[in-house]
Amino acid sequence: MAILIDETTRIIVQGFTGKIGSFHAQDMINYGSNVVGGITPGKGGQTHLGLPVFNTVKEAVQQVGAEASIIFVPPAFAADSIMEAADAGIKYCVAITDGIPTQDMMTVKNFLRRLPMEQRMILTGPNCAGTISPGRAMLGIMPGHIYMKGNVGIVGRSGTLGYEAADQMKRLGIGISTSVGIGGDPINGSSHRDILEKFEADPETKVILMIGEIGGPQEVEAGMFAKAHMTKPVVAYIAGLTAPEGRRMGHAGAIISSAGESAAEKVAILKDLGVTICSTPAAMGETVAAVLAGM
Repeated sequence: MAILIDETTRIIVQGFTGKIGSFHAQDMINYGSNVVGGITPGKGGQTHLGLPVFNTVKEAVQQVGAEASIIFVPPAFAADSIMEAADAGIKYCVAITDGIPTQDMMTVKNFLRRLPMEQRMILTGPNCAGTISPGRAMLGIMPGHIYMKGNVGIVGRSGTLGYEAADQMKRLGIGISTSVGIGGDPINGSSHRDILEKFEADPETKVILMIGEIGGPQEVEAGMFAKAHMTKPVVAYIAGLTAPEGRRMGHAGAIISSAGESAAEKVAILKDLGVTICSTPAAMGETVAAVLAGM
C-alpha cells in the first residue's frame, strides 16, 4: 500500500499546456503515473501530450474520472484553481505554485472546511515538491529516480531535504512507501500531524521521517500526536539551528515569531515526546537505518 496516491490514481494537471505544466506532466507520465488529461481554460477539446485538454475540472471528472490534481497555475489564479478542484469532486490536490497570497490561502482553507466531510478534498502545498509513492505514481516535481520503493514514510516542509533523505536511504538500501511535501508557506493545506495520521494507518509504512524547520507549531503538534496515538517510531530533523530570531529563512513560514518556534526549542520538545532526533541533515539516512535495525 501507500498513502494518497498509487498506480491506479487518475491524475489531471491544472495549467496543463503551459511551459512548466507541460514539462512536469511529461515527467510524471514518463515515471508511470496515471495522468488522464489536463485543464487549460479556452483550450478544451484539444489534445496535448497525447491526452485530452478540458476547460474545467468538472469536465475532467465527468469524462475521464479524474481523482487527483496538481496545480501549475500562476499565483494570482491558483487559489481559484484549488477551489475549482475541490468543488468538482477531486479527492487529492497538490499545489506546487509558490507565492500564493496568504489571504488567498485563508480563503481556500475556509472553503475546504465548509465542504461536507464526504466531499472534503485533501490538499498539500502550496510551495511544495509534491507526493511520490515510489514505483507506483509521482504527483510532483521531484527527481523520481532517487526514490526506492520500501517502508519508510517521509513528510516534510522542504522539498530539497526530502530529496536528500530519499537519496541517503536509497544508498543504504532503504526504500520509501510515500514521500509527502506539505510546503513551506505559513498556511498550507495539510500539516505534519495530518500526514502522520495517514502513515500510522498504512500497513506498509514502518517508520516515519518528519523533516521540519523553524517557525510555527506544526512539528511539535505532530510530536504530541505521535506520543498519544502512534505505534510507529518517528524520526525528526529540524532545520534552522543557527537561524537568527526574527529573520525569515528560505520558506515564507520559516520565521521565529513566538516561543517554541526555534529549531532548538522544537528539538528539545520532540525529544521529550519520544521522537528520535537526527542532529544533522547528513545523518537522516543513518538515523532511520538505526531505528529500523532496532525494531
